[in-house]
Amino acid sequence: MAISSETIRKPSKPMVNGFDPASVGNLPDDVQKSIRRRDKSLGPGYRLFYNEPVEVVRAKGVTLFDRDGNDYLDVYNNVPCVGHAHPRVIAAVHEQMQTLNTNTRYIQESILDYSEQLLSTFPSQLGHVMYTCTGSEANDLAMRVAKYATGHQGIIVTSGAYHGLTAEVASFSPSLGVGVPLGANVRVIDAPDALRFSSDNETLDEHLRTQVRGAIADLHRHGIGLAAFIADSIFSSDGIFAEPTGFLRPIIEEVHAAGGLYIADEVQPGFGRTGAEWWGFQRHGIVPDIVTMGKPMGNGIPIAAAVFRPELLEQFGKNIRYFNTFGGNSVAIAAAQAVLDVLREESLMENSLKVGGKILTELKQLTQDLEQVAEVRGSGLFVGVDLVTDRATLTPDGDTASAIVNRLRQERILISASGAQGNVLKLRPPMPFSMSDADRLIEALDRAFKVMH
Repeated sequence: MAISSETIRKPSKPMVNGFDPASVGNLPDDVQKSIRRRDKSLGPGYRLFYNEPVEVVRAKGVTLFDRDGNDYLDVYNNVPCVGHAHPRVIAAVHEQMQTLNTNTRYIQESILDYSEQLLSTFPSQLGHVMYTCTGSEANDLAMRVAKYATGHQGIIVTSGAYHGLTAEVASFSPSLGVGVPLGANVRVIDAPDALRFSSDNETLDEHLRTQVRGAIADLHRHGIGLAAFIADSIFSSDGIFAEPTGFLRPIIEEVHAAGGLYIADEVQPGFGRTGAEWWGFQRHGIVPDIVTMGKPMGNGIPIAAAVFRPELLEQFGKNIRYFNTFGGNSVAIAAAQAVLDVLREESLMENSLKVGGKILTELKQLTQDLEQVAEVRGSGLFVGVDLVTDRATLTPDGDTASAIVNRLRQERILISASGAQGNVLKLRPPMPFSMSDADRLIEALDRAFKVMH
């Protein structure tokens, strides 16, 4: 049976690699001063990474630099997908800023050229694109369209899902924890964790189908029909689940049978990061009704979008006034076009497959005899290392994950962690990550694993 919104009131786990303000007195004087200034002006809502925060003053490619010129290998930031400060993106934005920056209510060839090229990366059934500034806005728009098209309000998500920060989108992002309660129209199913799934009666596919059916039935019992199921196609905040491919098919079948829509959140796995395809959902052989994207789309310039089956927008477009002043503005489109060009011309999707494959293969070899590494998994340049207290119980070990994250920070290699207990090391670098970059990462992880062992 799926979990109702009323039963998932877990306290949120602190960010596994987050800075503990209580330790500020142990840091260098200049860092303490900066933190105190930050707290005074920005307040307590902001967080810093790592036990010893990193100050960055510039970046290039896959490398960040501090004020002393020390280099940090970036194995975390997917936003600069074509690399920090890529000259093509810089030039495109600079040139466009000198020429024109305005909204989508004027005819401009640039947005038409980009939209046609972007849509060409999708299955033919997906034919319209609408622009926003952030992935949160894109998911908000997608859900508005889903509710309007179906006439229903119910939403199904996975147990560790994160889809954004607006009030609406946060209401179906369970990973935010008890401080952000789920909406009464939200139902939660298990993450597709093949490692921990065990049953004599059903396969993982059948289990996911049963979960979705249960969620739909529960929505109906409460007088709420199904609007949409939404999932990040790599399940990044759930713990990174890429295999076995095809496990999304029973979900989309049940959703469509109930009259709902399937929304693929491609903010994290999209634009070729998983290696084999442009979009994460394609690995599973499905065609969603709506696809959302964001962060990497402009390499740091705020632009996001939602792509739709055209029939979903026929009545919505006629009857709903939707206009986003900055969504799809001239400068943002110039950045997005440069990113798309670079992804193709520098073969970054192929690079993700090649370098990501090396990382995945070598980490599996390194950890095959380690009791505290349950699994290494992922696709392309999106890799997770699942840490446990032991392989027999598969109990998540967030403390060890935090220790490794912070140990690598001391070696000037920046990673993060995800999963319900913060126990999955998350490796998600910019896409120009090279074989030598991979070697540096693997060697550092090898040293960390040996200390752990």
